[in-house]
Amino acid sequence: MNELERRRVALEATLAKYRHRPLDYRTADCVRMIRFHLLQMGHKPPVLPRYQSFIGARRAVKAVGGIDTVLDTFLPRIPYARMWPGDIALVEGTDDMDCAVLCLGHKVFGWHEDANEPVNMELRAIKAAWRV
Repeated sequence: MNELERRRVALEATLAKYRHRPLDYRTADCVRMIRFHLLQMGHKPPVLPRYQSFIGARRAVKAVGGIDTVLDTFLPRIPYARMWPGDIALVEGTDDMDCAVLCLGHKVFGWHEDANEPVNMELRAIKAAWRV
């Protein structure tokens, strides 16, 4: 299986799992979605700390140094203009916590403050990107 086909299969599995799931810090948030996608792509990301609320999630992210610090340990950072479908980007979130999204090509997939479920969004204010 070539690289783009492998990415497509992993991305479809991730989208199928998270497409209609509302933001819930117990079962579905950006960190859990990214971890699931990394597992689909064959990576072995670190185990998630337990959290069940936004405050717990913010505390867990600060404890590990941030999402970017964890991703930098096992993924190469790339310019966001070079993202392929299935790559990970970090965007500014709310309340001083960044959010990870998946690249779909010319858009990204993730939770937005104006929607109950994850949505496809235009690429805006990307802080960092990683090749998966």
